[in-house]
Amino acid sequence: MIEHIHFYYCNDLHSHFDQWPNIVDYFNKKKKHHAQADEQSWRIDIGDHVDRFHPIAEAYNGKANVELLNAAGFDIATIGNNEGITLEHEHLYHLYDRANFQVTCGNLIAVNKEKPAWLQNSITIKSKENLTIKLFGLTAPFNAFYHPLGWHVESPYDYLAREIKELREEADILILLSHLGFTEDQLIAEQYPEIDLIIGGHTHHILKNGEEVNNVLLTAAGKHGKYIGEVHIDWDHRLNKIVDKQAYTVETEYLSQDQDTVHRLAKLNDAAQELLNKPVTYIENSLTVDWFEQTPIIELLTAKLKDWTNADISMLNAGLLLENIAEGYVTYGDVHRICPHPINPCTVKLRGIEVLEVVRGAYDEALMHFELKGFGFRGKVLGKFVFSGIDIDTEIDEAGIEHVQHVHLNGHEIENDKVYTFATADMFTFGRMFPEIARSTTKKFYLPEFMRDLLADALRSSL
Repeated sequence: MIEHIHFYYCNDLHSHFDQWPNIVDYFNKKKKHHAQADEQSWRIDIGDHVDRFHPIAEAYNGKANVELLNAAGFDIATIGNNEGITLEHEHLYHLYDRANFQVTCGNLIAVNKEKPAWLQNSITIKSKENLTIKLFGLTAPFNAFYHPLGWHVESPYDYLAREIKELREEADILILLSHLGFTEDQLIAEQYPEIDLIIGGHTHHILKNGEEVNNVLLTAAGKHGKYIGEVHIDWDHRLNKIVDKQAYTVETEYLSQDQDTVHRLAKLNDAAQELLNKPVTYIENSLTVDWFEQTPIIELLTAKLKDWTNADISMLNAGLLLENIAEGYVTYGDVHRICPHPINPCTVKLRGIEVLEVVRGAYDEALMHFELKGFGFRGKVLGKFVFSGIDIDTEIDEAGIEHVQHVHLNGHEIENDKVYTFATADMFTFGRMFPEIARSTTKKFYLPEFMRDLLADALRSSL
């Protein structure tokens, strides 16, 4: 006898709800179809469903996302870094209190506190023919961010080394829900062929027909709900093993919509706008945002960052601010719309020679026009870089390119070997935009504050 088992999933939605009604409708139809065939199916979220760039996620601190998963009939979820490090401790601790689905994340640990009631190391489900299917979640260990928020994330490899034998012994089918990224999924598959299936996310990769590594099936469905994934497993009860496993992705744009979900989103959005309609301050004159100019509003925010972190120097990019601020009352909803990024302030210690390299790099026209995707940035382009605490002398050459000549702090040239405290947005500690910042071993992240919290405070206190 062959038993057919089906899993449907989404990953890295990031509160992009445009296709959510399409996803819900598709999952509902598939659930009904399998039920009519007397087959079982489950719906899974692989994390980063929450992203506070969206007013619904911001106003409800992620709980509305859980409400949407409940209404969509999801069965299982794991957490991503956007649930883990963009919510304050208590908001994450109680995020899934009213979830109608089970949540697993084996390597997430509450520091000096009982683990949340909803958090499971693994989840066991039984098929109609008494197969034991075990699913366990693992999330990326960004402990520089988790620790200030009262959490610790164990290395996924330490967790697997300790737990994999017992997990395998207890399961006929073993499934990892991975918010670790494609490279990590491949490495885990190489090291742990005991795992039958890895449903992945985090790095926004898409495996349209899955990929087998060491007989482990890997799958992932991109980002923002543009695709969803499905996995179909055939178990032969006579041979007592999996005889087939297949993974596919489905493009969502042209799927039909679930109208109840359309109405639910509209209602949530209206309520979120009302919740965010709290006044922050009143301004007499409008403030202009220009991604390629040093405007008063980005100067104000950059100066606030320096003072708030007690740094010597601060640097921000004008592309952080997305819209002008009109005169009159400014609400928190306005601040959120203008600066929606889940980006935290941070400081690094840099030698003077490294500061100079950062400043020179900031005048690169290509970097200013770079359309950054990820690292928390929810804007269009990086824009002009603005500094506070230093004076920069530049010269424009015959080709019209601006070059840094001298950098002064308090009237004195930056000293090559002197160590300075340099404040910026945490996204510059990743990637290759500023290698001197990214490779620093003295990063300090300020959580749970986002850059928009500093913007609200700057508007209140300076205007």
